[in-house]
Amino acid sequence: MSCSVEETKEEPPNTLREPDATQGNGHLQTEGLQEANTSPSNDGTAGTQLEEQKDAAADQRTLNPTPQNISAPDAQEALAAAAAEEPKTEKQSLTAGQENVSDPVSPEPESALPENLPPPDLSPAVDILSYSEREWKGNTAKSALIRKGYKEMSAKFSRLRRVRGDNYCALRATLFQVLSQSDLVPQWLQDDTVLTLPKQLEAQEGLISQWRFPGQHAPGDGSGDPTERLKGYMELLRKTWQAAAERPGSAERQRLCERLFQGEEEELGMLEALKLLMLGRAAELHGRMQAGQDVPLFCWLLFARDSSGCPRSFLSNHLRHVGLSAGLEQVEMFLLGYALQHTIQVYRLYKANTEEFVTFYPDDHRDDWPSVCLVTEDDRHYNVPVAEAAEPGEELTAS
Repeated sequence: MSCSVEETKEEPPNTLREPDATQGNGHLQTEGLQEANTSPSNDGTAGTQLEEQKDAAADQRTLNPTPQNISAPDAQEALAAAAAEEPKTEKQSLTAGQENVSDPVSPEPESALPENLPPPDLSPAVDILSYSEREWKGNTAKSALIRKGYKEMSAKFSRLRRVRGDNYCALRATLFQVLSQSDLVPQWLQDDTVLTLPKQLEAQEGLISQWRFPGQHAPGDGSGDPTERLKGYMELLRKTWQAAAERPGSAERQRLCERLFQGEEEELGMLEALKLLMLGRAAELHGRMQAGQDVPLFCWLLFARDSSGCPRSFLSNHLRHVGLSAGLEQVEMFLLGYALQHTIQVYRLYKANTEEFVTFYPDDHRDDWPSVCLVTEDDRHYNVPVAEAAEPGEELTAS
């Protein structure tokens, strides 16, 4: 079922968010998930042009302005060849010299890698308590609360890996954890029907033609067939997941992931594939709601927003901006968990001393879905906790 969409003049609503969006273990407060106020455009053409100009400017801040376009037949080669270096944020301490990506299945030996590489999208692991003291050394109540949260986490996690602080960080941190911990490819990803998802969504509701890829100024601005491009990204995600699952152990999976997460177009393509999975699951759940069937609680909140009453408006006003000019909102973290069929356990440090300190996205499949863990200080930026310290030269296990 489709609906009419009127896009907003302002930045997408997920650039601002209310921090108290969920209660502990994933129970939501409706008033906490209201989107930021926006003023609908009275002139559809002018509003769309202004939005595209703003999104184009955001693209330049986030991505290489001239990335290569990917078509289905050669998605793997072009994705590995095109680089999309992203700027570092103010507080990010990422280091250069990490391994590059040439092929997720058969990576090159370390000695064959170029010396001058862009900074990785995940920094090397640091001691979690030292990081806490360094970053939150003030005497304010908030600083004390965050330090307390890190202290509680340190009973299970000894180290922390910072994730590049752009608008992809929630997707990037989640995918890194999933790939670095998976020893099996899920059945839903092995099924070839997942490759038909772009064509299916376009045929049903014309959604894929509205997609905006990294580097695009507007949907369909000469980037080729978006359905074929997204199919290529989904094939890449499946191939990479299979490569990670086939690695003989955790250390080898970590090594593969560190080669992949370098901010290049291969990585960005997989993050776009995650967004496609989210859109597919949103369309499925919305259809079930329309048919009067049972759906998870978060669906009612996701589609109760004026800016995302149906899958088309969700894509136009929220999802297609993720990674470019906005990140994921909390309610969309539930959708990400459903899309990947993983429970995403998040330590929310500013909620220390409350029942909301640890939240599960979602909380209704904790016993039957794999689980990964993230940490956030503000429900906006997500980092990766590391359970085990490694000796020099060894890999680290992120949990």
